Amino acid sequence: MSDELISILVLVVVFVIATTRSINMGALSFAAAFGVGELVADFSADHIFAGFPGDLFVVLVGVTYLFALARANGTTDWLVHASIRLVGGRVALIPWVMFAISGALTAIGAVSPAAVAIVAPLALSFAARYQISPLLMGAMVVHGSQGGGFSPISIYGSIVNGIVDREKLPGNEITLFLASLVVNLIIAAVVFVVCGGLKLPRTAVATAGEEREDGAEEAPADAEGRLTPARIATLAALVALVVAVLAFDLDAGLTSITLAVALSVFWPDHGKRAVNEVTWPTVLLICGVLTYVGVLDEMGTIDYAGKAVSDIGIPLLAALLLCYIGAIVSAFASSVGIMGALIPLAVPFLAQGDIGAVGMIAALAVSATVVDVSPFSTNGALVLANAPDVDRDRFFRQLMIYGGIMVAAVPPVVWLAMVVPGLG
Repeated sequence: MSDELISILVLVVVFVIATTRSINMGALSFAAAFGVGELVADFSADHIFAGFPGDLFVVLVGVTYLFALARANGTTDWLVHASIRLVGGRVALIPWVMFAISGALTAIGAVSPAAVAIVAPLALSFAARYQISPLLMGAMVVHGSQGGGFSPISIYGSIVNGIVDREKLPGNEITLFLASLVVNLIIAAVVFVVCGGLKLPRTAVATAGEEREDGAEEAPADAEGRLTPARIATLAALVALVVAVLAFDLDAGLTSITLAVALSVFWPDHGKRAVNEVTWPTVLLICGVLTYVGVLDEMGTIDYAGKAVSDIGIPLLAALLLCYIGAIVSAFASSVGIMGALIPLAVPFLAQGDIGAVGMIAALAVSATVVDVSPFSTNGALVLANAPDVDRDRFFRQLMIYGGIMVAAVPPVVWLAMVVPGLG
């Protein structure tokens, strides 16, 4: 058996073990990088560490640190409830508010599961109170988080764009962002109609500080009702991050860390809590997978796999198969890990010029993330866990069926829309 085939089989084993044994895929990938690099390829430790994505590590730590600080001081809670008040508490608009909030949070740097973890409990509580389908509300939160998830300063966007730059592929950050946003927006609209969104009342409901139907007045909760100095400063920091990255082309990771440290100087208690809430499992996952991918690249496995795909002889069919691989595996494992592995594996295939790189990368990214409504994924599991007053077995089946529909339907649709026209 060739060294390249061994390294691919080890990658498959990593995905299988991570899925079935609930072990962090990044930790498994570091072990695989050591085992394959040292024992199969005879690489030194320095050679293996050369593939460690230091730039992405800083981005991940920086943006999640700043966002965790915003969560620790209540800024994100304030944003959620302020958005509800903006629409006057109208029931029919609440699912779209949740979609927009989730999208805004991921667009400015929140990891998708973090955004879902914040918004889903509130969203599903509203669903239970106002007889909104929990599937509808959960889907709106997840698709919202994925809709904003590929902005140029987001975690997913930074990862994919970083891989594209590293592999010297043609890329377009705005096309990637809009592709995910439009696809998730269309899916959300379909789900809204199918799950009874058009039948929801358009009358206003009581919000914090307003009079309830029984005549009693609800006192506004401090966690959501006031703009404290810490929250004002954090909102200013989030705006500064967007301006620094988009207007001045500063590094998102270094800028985020700098802003978070500045806030922590004035509010050290919030800063201490924020460090503990940095999504270290995600950091480990991404850095581990990309380090192993670096070993694969040095071994020539990337070229080997790309040639195997291109040898199918029908480039468009090969592109569709890659999209399906991304969707199927991502429904049971990490979307980020899948993107980190699939895009480099597609490099030789894209280098032939038969398929537009921009469209192919966008299709792969969308296929690998839109399926996160599956109850086996982190986002789907968060929705399932936070749904009150539901038959949990029935809701699990609904999410599983819905996730299956996404796996089956989305790859060919994005393939037709983005790959067949040859975007790139």
